[in-house]
Amino acid sequence: MKLELNRRAVMAGALTLATLFGSVAAQAQETLRFSAVFSEQDIRAQMMQQLAEAVSEDFNLELYYGGTLFAQGTELVALQRGNLELGNIAPQDISNQIPAWSVLTSAYLFRDADHLRTFFDSEVGEEFKAMAEDQLGVHILGPTYFGTRQVGLRIDKEVNTPADMAGVKLRMPGGDAWQFLGTALGANPTPMAYAEVYTGLQTGAIDGQDNPFPNVENMKFYEVMDQIVLTSHLIGYDLLTISSDAWNAMNAETQAAFEAAALDAIQWSQDQHLAREAELGAFFEENGLEINTPDVEAFRAHAQEMYLNSDLAADWPEGVVDRINAL
Repeated sequence: MKLELNRRAVMAGALTLATLFGSVAAQAQETLRFSAVFSEQDIRAQMMQQLAEAVSEDFNLELYYGGTLFAQGTELVALQRGNLELGNIAPQDISNQIPAWSVLTSAYLFRDADHLRTFFDSEVGEEFKAMAEDQLGVHILGPTYFGTRQVGLRIDKEVNTPADMAGVKLRMPGGDAWQFLGTALGANPTPMAYAEVYTGLQTGAIDGQDNPFPNVENMKFYEVMDQIVLTSHLIGYDLLTISSDAWNAMNAETQAAFEAAALDAIQWSQDQHLAREAELGAFFEENGLEINTPDVEAFRAHAQEMYLNSDLAADWPEGVVDRINAL
């Protein structure tokens, strides 16, 4: 009997210690809130889940999608104010505060997803990330590629050159950089929140939108479109970004592990997007959309001339386009 009581005491003590250590571990696990405008069905949502699992020993990532925590375009300010730790930030939002960044939002700058990643890993890319850290108080982990942006229209209009886009109400996100991009395509840019685009196309409030194929599928825009024009005008990407306060609270070892996990997840997401893009053209055609290739060189020449002659280019670091082209 005495031996049995001792056994029970040992087991009870072990259970208490396990509960205590579990409680301490839970308390040591820091919560990082993440906000994005993309939906839970997006490949990048799976990317974030992968990151959350990879860093789960040290951090609890709370993942908010569809603009439910912060609306599109407000995530960067939330990071700066300490109301958010992690965000999927559009480079256009950074350019609103750092005009030199507008070069990274210009049409036909990056050739493809690999060129984009090469830039952010390069010396010139580090200079731009340092601008964001020094001036905005955020640390950029890496670019999250989500496809090449194409023009999708609900109207039956042949588009071959930018002149054919005249008068087309093309939805673009708010902000000067986005609106200028729409103008550089020859269209009449119309600001509209991402979540409102489907209804905007359905009702005719807008004539079109520009997004990569995976976004068009995720948001079901193809249901209310008639055609896709393969302008390939922008390598679509956002930036997985952490507030400097949250970043600097980590020691060097934790920073290295967190960034490595983020880059692994980013690479997985990029590979998935490239594979999905290759499949979706046939899917859209099966759903009744026409897919046409315009005079891309005419679009490129028109857009680049507009950018170089704009006030935006006055803020670009000298020689930066040549440095990026040389990568």
